[in-house]
Amino acid sequence: MSTTERPRILVVGGGYVGLYAARRILKKMRYAEATVTVVDPRSYMTYQPFLPEAAAGSISPRHVVVPLRRVLPKAEVLTGRVTTIDQDRKVATVAPLVGEAYELPFDYLVVALGAVSRTFPIPGLAEQGIGMKGVEEAIGLRNHVLEQLDKADSTTDENVRRKALTFVFVGGGFAGAETIGEVEDMARDAAKYYTSVKREDMRFLLVDVADKILPEVGPELGKWGKEHLEGRGIEVYLKTGMDSCVDGHVVLNNGLEVDSNTIVWTAGVKPNPALARYGLPLGPRGHVDTQTTLQVQGTDYIWAAGDNAQVPDVAARKAGVENAWCPPNAQHALRQAKVLGDNVVSGMRGFPQKEYSHANKGAVAGLGLHKGVAMIVMGKMKIKLKGRLAWYMHRGYHGLAVPTWNRKIRVVADWTLAMFLKREVVSLGAMETPREEFYEAAKPAPAPAAKTGAPAGNEKAKAS
Repeated sequence: MSTTERPRILVVGGGYVGLYAARRILKKMRYAEATVTVVDPRSYMTYQPFLPEAAAGSISPRHVVVPLRRVLPKAEVLTGRVTTIDQDRKVATVAPLVGEAYELPFDYLVVALGAVSRTFPIPGLAEQGIGMKGVEEAIGLRNHVLEQLDKADSTTDENVRRKALTFVFVGGGFAGAETIGEVEDMARDAAKYYTSVKREDMRFLLVDVADKILPEVGPELGKWGKEHLEGRGIEVYLKTGMDSCVDGHVVLNNGLEVDSNTIVWTAGVKPNPALARYGLPLGPRGHVDTQTTLQVQGTDYIWAAGDNAQVPDVAARKAGVENAWCPPNAQHALRQAKVLGDNVVSGMRGFPQKEYSHANKGAVAGLGLHKGVAMIVMGKMKIKLKGRLAWYMHRGYHGLAVPTWNRKIRVVADWTLAMFLKREVVSLGAMETPREEFYEAAKPAPAPAAKTGAPAGNEKAKAS
């Protein structure tokens, strides 16, 4: 960390909003006008819409993350967490990965912590559940699913086999529907290489408390998506919740009980709980309350956007929708970050702030290779697509939206190679404990057991 007498713009969070806002500020800022400091526990930003494809092996996991230091060479990037913020002194407390916490003064503040998985106190969920918010979880899910196929193919115990081949996904929004679609596709391909595991032996369940899946694309496409998944042998249970999953024994509130080693939790997100320690005005669900300019209510030097912000939806309100708020998706986060960056520079120079307004352009979702749904909004007209054409729209949109040309090219290269090469179906579960084998080889050998008595022949020799 460097010291500077220039004004400091502190960006808390290096996710989608944090990365793009910092880039925008650096682009608009004059030379040496201010210091931009980004603080995040990870040194990279994750493009979350690609996590289902990373879990299915369609994209290399390294290609869905963007290294902050490489993309923001003119910014300070600190790997740690901002634990508290003293607004009176304009000082943030930073806890690095190692070492003592320290105070970091700032002049302007951008809050871009994003969201975390929304969970409930369900018995067994913390011990058995797998999330899908980070690339680590996507890699872990892929290795875990393939490992279950290995187990099922190698055992003669029918109960072990049945539990290994049962996969439960909780949450039917974009994350849940896309993940189960991609993982089922991968498992179907992988089964071709096993002698005693067939797709018919597997059981996939998608559970949601709502009365439909994929609400973001509307009821018609959501209904088609449900029918499509069911046509692939996936059981979809709506208006259904999970009561418990202790030791993998899943109990649904519709009376169904199954044993499963794989319970994937994608039932929505909530604002990062760390916001409660920052002393900022929060909305009823824990989001930072902002003005239409993305400035935090009651301040003129703090901005917030993305999943951790409650941003008024100006376009929807103009259309007559009262109390409309921007939904937490990449479409809004990208555009909010640009307006936020411009407003920070304007605020630093004493210029007026710009209002954020964006009309919904639609939504796209991939449900596996060559399968998807898409709703494109063009003025008052909505174009609804499904199947292969929607899948092309999904890949095209996110291929353009992923940050940096470096990542765009790498992702397109992955997709292109997949057209000619078969999908890899190897499990690298040992990556989660890479030192285990070496430890077994290097650990001290146990001491030999002490002798409890001597042979009779030795006693006779001693006596003589």
